[in-house]
Amino acid sequence: MRRRYRSLGLKMKITTKISNSYVLGQVIQQSRMQKGLSQRELAGILGVSQKWIWEMEQGKPGLLMDRLFMILKKTGVTLSAEFEAEDVPVK
Repeated sequence: MRRRYRSLGLKMKITTKISNSYVLGQVIQQSRMQKGLSQRELAGILGVSQKWIWEMEQGKPGLLMDRLFMILKKTGVTLSAEFEAEDVPVK
């Protein structure tokens, strides 16, 4: 049986601490999906490959990312992201 949800047309700001490349990737993925973009569409807009978007969303570690998060941790800098989630479904 399928559940039916209705939308209240609400917008909700989501803020999260970015502590590693995996969390960053998840935030990027959620934001992309909220905007109704496929990985291929986002890649086209940015001029990168769909594989690059997929790797970013999976939090694929790389030297630059590893060093970035090491620097942030050692210097006590907190990185956070904020995006709006639209059309929150309710039962």
